[in-house]
Order: sequence, then C-alpha cells, then structure tokens
Amino acid sequence: MVPARGTLRDDEDLTTSARRLLAEKVDLRKVAHLEQLSVFSDPQRVPGPRRIASTFLGLVPLSADPQLPPDTAWHPVSKLPEMSFDHGTVVRHARNRLAAKLSYTNIAFGLAPEEFAMSTLREIYCAALGYQVDATNLQRVLGRRGVLTPTGNTAPSGKSGGRPPALYRFTDSTLRVTDEFAALRPPS
Repeated sequence: MVPARGTLRDDEDLTTSARRLLAEKVDLRKVAHLEQLSVFSDPQRVPGPRRIASTFLGLVPLSADPQLPPDTAWHPVSKLPEMSFDHGTVVRHARNRLAAKLSYTNIAFGLAPEEFAMSTLREIYCAALGYQVDATNLQRVLGRRGVLTPTGNTAPSGKSGGRPPALYRFTDSTLRVTDEFAALRPPS
C-alpha cells in the first residue's frame, strides 16, 4: 500500500490522479490492475480540517521492481508497521476486498509474473489471503474456471531434484468474474 496524498488537478478524474501519484511517488507508471476501492469520509478520521480519502486498490506484479524514495518501503501485509489515523483500517479494507476478489475473479493476474509455477501462484494466494492454500486444489479450481493456460515450459528443478514444475500463465490480463458465487475459505 502506498498512501499517496495529493491534490486532484482540474484536468484529472480520480483514477488519472491515482495513476499520476503512483508514478510520482514510487516511479510506478503501469500497474496490472487499478480500481477505486472506497471513500473514507468520517469527519473525525484525521485531526484538523476535514479530509476525505478516496482509496484505490492497485496491483503490482511480482516481477515489478519500482524505485522507492527513502521515506517509502514495501511491507508484507501480514507485518505492517504502525500507521497513523485510519490508515490501518484502509489497508485492512483493501486486503479484505482483494481476498474476496481472489475468490470469484481472475484478479491474481495482477500479482503474478507472466509465467509461473503453481507453487509461486500458491505463495501469492497465501500472502494475499493470510492463510495456507493447497497448490493442487488451487490448480484444480483455477483450471476448472479456465483462467490458467499451460505454457509448455518448465521451471528448473528445485534443490532436491525431481520433475521440473510446469509453468502457467493467466488466460486474461483484464479483470473478469470467473465464478460469481465462489468463496475461498481458510482451512478448518
């Protein structure tokens, strides 16, 4: 999450402003997916003059490595530092929204590299959801939904040898609903 503050320019809509702020703050000119998430407008959300926050969910692929200024850092969502005001609430809202979208859309395309082994995709899902996901079940569910395509390539074998893992890619790189009634749940 990048809390970017800025003024909406006269010639911009909110999405254009969010893209500009990402480019200026973290040198990120292209995100895999960007959507307006929510508006936080509680009059008491910050001290001083009233401020309204329009928040966005932006997904940066695993392979991206934008240059960050000294006052900015990436943090695992499971180990976020202390945040001011209602920023923790904003981040939790974004994570919950991403987790929900992982259940019923192909949104993971925005987090994955172009080609990936199922173990890599599993790690992405585990990090975003906050619990362990079985790679075999994940592959079966996503395969049934038609969101993954085998590339025909393999990754190098791991340290213990064995068969090289098959590589996959997402069929689409635009958001689409794949199962409107699905819900990923933590193991019981």
